[in-house]
Amino acid sequence: MSLTSLSQYKFITMSTIKHLFENNKQWADKITAENPDFFKNLSEQQSPQYLWIGCSDSRVPANELLGMQPGEVFVHRNIANQVIHTDMNCLSVIQFAVEILKVKDIIVCGHYCCGGISAAFHDESHGLIDNWLRHIQDVYRFNSKKLDAVADETQRMNLLCDLNVIEQVANVCNTTVLRSAWLAKQNVTVHGLVYNLHDGILKDLNVSVSSNE
Repeated sequence: MSLTSLSQYKFITMSTIKHLFENNKQWADKITAENPDFFKNLSEQQSPQYLWIGCSDSRVPANELLGMQPGEVFVHRNIANQVIHTDMNCLSVIQFAVEILKVKDIIVCGHYCCGGISAAFHDESHGLIDNWLRHIQDVYRFNSKKLDAVADETQRMNLLCDLNVIEQVANVCNTTVLRSAWLAKQNVTVHGLVYNLHDGILKDLNVSVSSNE
């Protein structure tokens, strides 16, 4: 957006986020003190091994919970970690990660206590986002017998979270990007994980896929 496009708006001072710049300076100074060449090396290239497809939830930061530094994980996040075949944003990220960065592992990670899962589960109207949540409700519909057999609501939502991740793993595997990569014998594996906010631990759903053969 150009400044001309912003001419209808009134500019204000950034006093409400001034502390973020202070935090950033402290962080950059700390990193530089520990490794003087860190930002020089980081600016020259990125060669992450992992693509992380996760939820936008502020409590689920990919780098931190994996114990990794900037440059080590390529990240895409949206509401409830969806991989939708009409979402050009997500598909473009996958293409760049696989074809350009040559990542070795794609991680689809959901998390318990997910607001998107809860909203889809309770099927209440939330406006525009209802169109997005419909994909999660489809996961419920596909697995209704298994889900309806769970009496406890929290456990049922946790199961829906697991099943949603599994569905998104399948969606990643069915993209033209992954199919082409595997056809070319490229080494890339898709994994499904769930993060538990209550203890900070990742759970492997054991649905890793490394080939469409």
